[in-house]
Amino acid sequence: MNDRTVVPMVHGPASRPRDKIRSVKELGEISTQAKAMGLKVVLCHGVFDLLHMGHIRHLENARHEGNVLFVTVTADKHVNKGPGRPVFTEQLRAEMLAALEYVDWVAVNDASSAEPVLSTIRPDVYVKGSDYKNANEDVTGKINAERETVLEYGGKVVFTDDITFSSSNLINKYLNIHEPTLHDFLEGMREKNILPTLFESLDKLTNLRVLFVGDAIIDDYQYVRPLGKSPKENMIATLFEEREIFAGGVFAAANHVADLCKSVEVITSFGSHDSFEELARDTLKQNVKLHAFHRKEAPTTRKTRFIDTSYAMRKMFEVYFMDDAPLFSEEELELNALIESRIKDADVVVVTDFGHGLLNNGTVELLIENAKFLAVNTQTNSANHGFNVISKYRKADYICIDGPEARLAVHDNLSDLDEIISKRLPEVIDCPKIMVTVGKHGSIAYEKGAGINKTPALTSTIVDTVGAGDAFFSVTAPLVAAGVPMDQVSFLGNAVGALKVEIVGHRSSVEKIPLIKFLTALLK
Repeated sequence: MNDRTVVPMVHGPASRPRDKIRSVKELGEISTQAKAMGLKVVLCHGVFDLLHMGHIRHLENARHEGNVLFVTVTADKHVNKGPGRPVFTEQLRAEMLAALEYVDWVAVNDASSAEPVLSTIRPDVYVKGSDYKNANEDVTGKINAERETVLEYGGKVVFTDDITFSSSNLINKYLNIHEPTLHDFLEGMREKNILPTLFESLDKLTNLRVLFVGDAIIDDYQYVRPLGKSPKENMIATLFEEREIFAGGVFAAANHVADLCKSVEVITSFGSHDSFEELARDTLKQNVKLHAFHRKEAPTTRKTRFIDTSYAMRKMFEVYFMDDAPLFSEEELELNALIESRIKDADVVVVTDFGHGLLNNGTVELLIENAKFLAVNTQTNSANHGFNVISKYRKADYICIDGPEARLAVHDNLSDLDEIISKRLPEVIDCPKIMVTVGKHGSIAYEKGAGINKTPALTSTIVDTVGAGDAFFSVTAPLVAAGVPMDQVSFLGNAVGALKVEIVGHRSSVEKIPLIKFLTALLK
């Protein structure tokens, strides 16, 4: 069918391409009227980041399935192709589609999936590309949910079968969206056809049991608007606007691997007052099990950051609420008993040591002596600068720290970082595999007997750096334990970090499907 009759729709016909762009609700009303007139409604949905000949043929074939063709595009915030994507905004993508003769109406879908659009428009025919025909190859798993929604109201799903292109491949090849060093690195990875190998590496985590031991931290974001300098004091006055409180520290770290591994357990402590325990427990994902005790006369460590809303995530200053004194002896015994009860069942023990008093020498030795595979991250922060260094652990199977922390561990601020990683760090800790993150320069991996491997950062789009290193460490630790080569570990860690720096605080965690989509978008 190809009836091009102009239909007098509810909101008036579209005289210009931009007039074709309406809300999803309006498209639902137009669809209802079209059906009442006996017309057959067809819907296509997708990102359409770079309109190409494959899209044109897809939409042409879809138009032949009915009388009125609707196209909905995924909103920018739900395009899970990683930093820098979409290249074109939702409005520009909608305008490109609206300019096509075959397309009658366009809308931006603000929902995270197509099911709400399908339920509103209720197309007679929902048209998808041939790459979705085999549901088992759809990494998102969404095609099955979409098909069920269509069948529920009596519609049908049709798959086009024509020439296909990849927007991601065309963008990577012709638009030069990456700086030269990263562009050349990714080209080399594509030539090696590394993508299937990376997917296999991630699959190695599926059956792992991971135990996290580390400090509980609450990240408190207070959003304020500066009013100016106080006329009577030497300080800036601000107006409070809103607040977000996140379970950070070991909780956020555990959540990052929950979607990748079979089971995750957490051992930590809450304060006896201002514990935020309910928040932490509610935040943990379904397959994360928490074992915790309470410290006497202490709060749960809370880091309150005051953020200027006039700029994107500009942090003004922060206030710590904590007591980082070592545990009382009975508390240390309780912690060690928890570790002893769970450590034998763990394939990987991941220690997130923020230096807030939880992990003392006796506990460190217990971890070293009993873990099947021990991964450690010690962090230097404003409260413990120079005191909580990786040499606190005499031995580990994998360590992950940043550049300044590596220098602090060997008391060397001048030598080349490669030398510090490959020669000096192995002198202070017995560890065969070392990862050092270097911010905008990416990461440096070292393996005993194999030397240094460098991976550039995969994004320059940064919203919030809080927790990015924790996400990197959390995911790379089980990868190393699973025997994944360090160059792949470094690349996958950078991908995780790139996804995390686009997340404010701990609003969400890194998950497998967005990670796979990001890797695919990078390496197509």
